[in-house]
Amino acid sequence: MSLVDFQMSLGRHVRDPRRAVAPEGVSRRRLAVYDELVFNNLQGLLEPCFPVIRSVLGRRWTRLVRQFCREARCHTPLFREVPGEFLQWLLNADTCVSLPPWARELAHYEWAELAVDTMAVEVTPSEGALDLPPAHLLASAVRVNPSLLNLHYQWPVQRIGPAHRPRKPQATSVLIYRDRHDEVRFMAVEPASARLLHLLSAGGTTLAQAADAVALELGRTSPAALHAAALDQCRQWLASDVILGVST
Repeated sequence: MSLVDFQMSLGRHVRDPRRAVAPEGVSRRRLAVYDELVFNNLQGLLEPCFPVIRSVLGRRWTRLVRQFCREARCHTPLFREVPGEFLQWLLNADTCVSLPPWARELAHYEWAELAVDTMAVEVTPSEGALDLPPAHLLASAVRVNPSLLNLHYQWPVQRIGPAHRPRKPQATSVLIYRDRHDEVRFMAVEPASARLLHLLSAGGTTLAQAADAVALELGRTSPAALHAAALDQCRQWLASDVILGVST
C-alpha cells in the first residue's frame, strides 16, 4: 500500500470507525486513539458554538456530530469556520436522528453569534447623532452597524432551551451585532422595526423615506405616527450601537 493509499484509508476509518475498513498494519489500540482524538477535537470545535441545541438534544447531539464527521466534506482549514460548515450540512442533511421542528433555526441562531463575533469589520460610532433635531434626523440616511445581522425565524429561537421547547411556530425577528466595546448583543424587535432597519441598511434611504415605505406596506394612509415611532426607534438604536450615526 502506498503512503497516499494508507493516508486515505486511515482518513476514511477515523471519520467512520464502525463502517470503514482499517488500514493494514495498525493495531486497534492505536487506531482507537486516532478515532477518539478526531472526534473529540471535532466536538470541541462545535460545542462552544451550539451549547443550547446540544443540551436540548442530549445523546442525539453525539450521534449528529458522528454523522457530520462521517458524511460532510468541509471546505475550510480554519477551525473557527467549522461551526459554519456544520450548520450548512445540518440545514440540508437527512439526519440520522429525529430533530425538533425548530432545531435547524436554533442552530442558525447560535451560529450567528460566532459569525458576528468574528466578522472582520470596525464598529465606530459617530458622536452627536442623538442630539440632532427630529427634522434633521428624519431627513438623514443613517450608518447601520456593519456587524449587524437582521434575522427572521419561524420559531422563538431566543427563548428555546431545556426548560422551554415550543410546540407552535411564532415568527421572531432578532438583531445580532457587536457594540463599540466588541461585545455581541442580541435584540428582539417587532417585524415593522426589522423592516425599517432593512430599508435603512440598503444605504441612501432617509429615515423618513424608510418610514413612509413601511407605512405604505402596512396600509397606513397617514405616516405621521410612523415618523414619530421611527424617530424613537432610531434614537434607541443609536444609543445601543445598532445605528452608528448619520451619513454625511
